[in-house]
Amino acid sequence: MLGVALILIVAGLLAVYFHLKAKIRPLLKLAEKIPGPKPLPLIGNALDFGLKIDYYSTVIRLMRQYGSIMRIWLGHELLILIADPNHVEKILGSNRMLDKAYPYRYLQPWIGDGLLTSTGEKWRGHRKMLTPSFHFKILEEFIDVINSNEKIMVQKIKKHVNGPEFDICPYVTLCALDIICETVMGVPVQAQQDSDSEYVQAVRKMGDVVMQRGFKPWLQPDLLFKLSPLAKVQEKCLAILHNVTDSVIQTRKRQFLQSRKDGPAKEENADIGTKRRLAFLDLLIKAQQDGFDITDAEIREEVDTFMFEGHDTTTSGICFTLFALAKHQDVQAKAVQEIKSIFGDSDRDASYNDLQEMKYLEQVIKEALRLYPTVPIFGRKISENVTVDGYEFPAGSNLVIIPYMLHRHPDYFLDPEKFDPDRFLQENSMGRHPYCYVPFAAGPRNCIGQKFATMEMKAALSAVLRRYKLSLEDPNEEPRLVAELVLKSAGGIRLKLSQ
Repeated sequence: MLGVALILIVAGLLAVYFHLKAKIRPLLKLAEKIPGPKPLPLIGNALDFGLKIDYYSTVIRLMRQYGSIMRIWLGHELLILIADPNHVEKILGSNRMLDKAYPYRYLQPWIGDGLLTSTGEKWRGHRKMLTPSFHFKILEEFIDVINSNEKIMVQKIKKHVNGPEFDICPYVTLCALDIICETVMGVPVQAQQDSDSEYVQAVRKMGDVVMQRGFKPWLQPDLLFKLSPLAKVQEKCLAILHNVTDSVIQTRKRQFLQSRKDGPAKEENADIGTKRRLAFLDLLIKAQQDGFDITDAEIREEVDTFMFEGHDTTTSGICFTLFALAKHQDVQAKAVQEIKSIFGDSDRDASYNDLQEMKYLEQVIKEALRLYPTVPIFGRKISENVTVDGYEFPAGSNLVIIPYMLHRHPDYFLDPEKFDPDRFLQENSMGRHPYCYVPFAAGPRNCIGQKFATMEMKAALSAVLRRYKLSLEDPNEEPRLVAELVLKSAGGIRLKLSQ
C-alpha cells in the first residue's frame, strides 16, 4: 500500500510539473533574457528566500547583484523586479496595467474584491464613489477621533519615561487600529485597552497567512493550502473578522434607515447641535440607499479593505519616523521648535489647521518614508507584452516595484543613505522625477487614503514630541528591515523617553 501511495504522489507531482511547464512555456523564452538567478524546477527561486518570511534582505541583495531590472520565479509565477523611475512610470502611470500582481489574490478571502484587489469597471466605479470620502472637509471631522486615541497612547507610554529603551511599535499599532476602526466602522474596538482581543489577533494572523502563501510556492495552490495548518488559522480568523464587520454593517444600516425615517431633525446631536459625524461605513450605506449599485457584500469588502490597509501602513510610517527623530537629534529639535511655534505652552488638542502648519514635520515624514517605505513592494499583473529598456516583459508576468531601491537611486537623491528632510523643501524637489518617490504608489491606482494617513502620522508624532524627548540607547543603531505586509524592523523600534 505504501508503495502504491508513493507512486501516486510521484505521478501527481510529475503531472503538476508538466502542467505548469506547459503553462509557463510562453514566458520562459522571454524571461531567460532578463537577468536573474537560475530557477529550480517547480519551486523556482523559492529556496533563495529560505523557509522564513524575512525575504526582503534577499530581494535587496539580488537587485544589487543583478541590477534595476531582474527576474525571479516563485513556483510558476514570474516576477520582474524594477527600481528605476523611468521604468516605474511606464508601469504605475499606465491606464492599461491596472490589475494587481498574484500575491494580492491571497488577500481575497479576507477583503474580497474591494478597492485594493478589484479590477475593471468595478474598480473604476468604486474608486469614483469613494474618492469624495477623503475630501479634506470629511477628514477634518475625524481629528477628534485621532486625538482621543492618541491621548491614550501617549499616556500608556508615560511609564517608560526615564527608563530603559522599549519597543514603541505595539503601542502605535493598537492606537492606529483604534483610529481606523472608529473612522471606518464608526465603532471603537478599544484595542489599546484589550490588546488580546480576538479581532486584534485575527488581523495579525491573517497578515502572516498572506505573506507565507506569497513566498512559499507549496502553499500557493488552493488544494495544497487547504491541507496545511495555515488553512485552519485562516478559517478561524476570517470567521472573527467577517462576523465583526457584518454585525457592525447591519447595526449601522438599521440606525441609518431609522434616522431617515425619523427625518433630518433626528440626525442632529442633541448635545452639540451638529450633524452626527459619518464614518466611512456610513457613507457607503448612504451611497447604497441613494441608488449607487453596491451590495451589502461589497460594502463589507470595502470596509475590510480599509481596515486592512489603514492601520499597519500608518503604524510603520509613525514608528520609522519616531526612530529617525530619535537618531537625528538636530532634526528632532527643529521639529519640536516648529510644534512650539504652533502651540506655545498650551496643552490643547491639535486642530486640522494646526496639522497643516507642520511643514517641517511633513518633510521629516516624507524623508522617513523615503528610507523606510511602509509598503515594501507594489505589483501589477500584465496582460500584454511590454518592452522596457530593451527587455520584453511577457504577458502573464508580475511587474514588481521595489521602493527601497527606487528611493535610494543616486541619480535622483544625492547621498541617498543620508537622512535629510530638506530634500523635500519645495526648491529642492523641483524637477525631480515624479516616479522616483512613490511611498503611496502613483498613477491611477495610487493610495486613496494618503491624505488621511499623513494627517494621522502628523497628529501622532506631534502628540509624542509635545510631551517627550526621544533618543536611542545606541546612536549608531540601524533597524533590521523585514517585510511582512508592511515594512517593519525585526527587533521593533526601541526608543528611550525623557521629559
